[in-house]
Amino acid sequence: MRYAICQELFEGWSWAEQCRFIAEAGYTGIEVAPFTLASRITEVSAERRRELKQVAEDHGLQIIGLHWLLAKTTGLHLTTADAGVRRATTDYLRALADCCGDLGGTVLVFGSPLQRNLAAGTEYETGLGRATEIFSECAATFAARQVTLCVEPLTPRETNFLTTCAQAQHLVERVESPWVRLHQDVKAMLSEAHEVPALIRKFAGKTGHFHANDSNLLGPGMGATDFAPIIRALHESAYAGWVSVEVFDYKPGAERIARESIAALKSAEALLK
Repeated sequence: MRYAICQELFEGWSWAEQCRFIAEAGYTGIEVAPFTLASRITEVSAERRRELKQVAEDHGLQIIGLHWLLAKTTGLHLTTADAGVRRATTDYLRALADCCGDLGGTVLVFGSPLQRNLAAGTEYETGLGRATEIFSECAATFAARQVTLCVEPLTPRETNFLTTCAQAQHLVERVESPWVRLHQDVKAMLSEAHEVPALIRKFAGKTGHFHANDSNLLGPGMGATDFAPIIRALHESAYAGWVSVEVFDYKPGAERIARESIAALKSAEALLK
C-alpha cells in the first residue's frame, strides 16, 4: 500500500516543515487542499508550484493531488441553475487540473459539499445533468494533464447530492471518460447500508482514490472502525491507488494524528502476511 496524508491539518506549519514531518512519520505522499496555498489556485505562480514540488521531492514525497477543490471559494458551484457560475466552475476545475499536473499530482478529489448541494426545488436528475456537463467539459484537460478527477460520495449530513458510491459511480458512467472515476471515503461509506469492505469489493476496478478516516472525524486507529478488513478488501480487490489519511478533527494535534493513523494502517496491512 502507498500511504499519503491530507496536509490541511498542519495549520501554521511551513511547507518545508510539513514535508519533513510527513516523511519522517512514514508517508510517501502528500495530498494538498488548495486553500492552504492561496485563496484561488490561479494565484499560485509557476515558480511557486515548482518550489512546492521540489521541496516535497527533496523529502522523498510525491504530491499526489488536490482535494477540497472548491472549499473557501465564492462564485463556484456544480449544480447551480446559473449558467455563468457553471462556466466559472468548469474553468476553475481546468485550472486545478493544470496546477495538479504542475505539482506532479495525478488526482483531483471532488468533495466540496457546499458547492454541490442541490438548491431548494432542484430535481436530482437536473443536478446530475449539470454535474455531468461540467465534468465532461473538463475531461480533455484532465486527459492532457494526466489527472484523474475522482467523484466523492459524502454522507447525507454533509450534502444532498451524491451520498452513495452507487450514485457517484452513476455520474462517473454518464461522463464517459477514463479520467473521471469514483472516490471512496471510509467516513462516508460508514453511512451506507452495506459495510465498507463490501463496498470496496463491489466497486473494485472503478475506484481511483481512497480516503482513510473514521466516523469520529479522526484517523484510522483513532475511532471504532476496524481497518483490518478494509485493508484486506483493498488488497483483494487489487486496488493500486493511494490510501490517504484525511481527518476533520485536529484537536489531538497533527503529529499524533499522523503517527497513529499510519501505524494503524501498517498494522492492518501486516495482518495480510
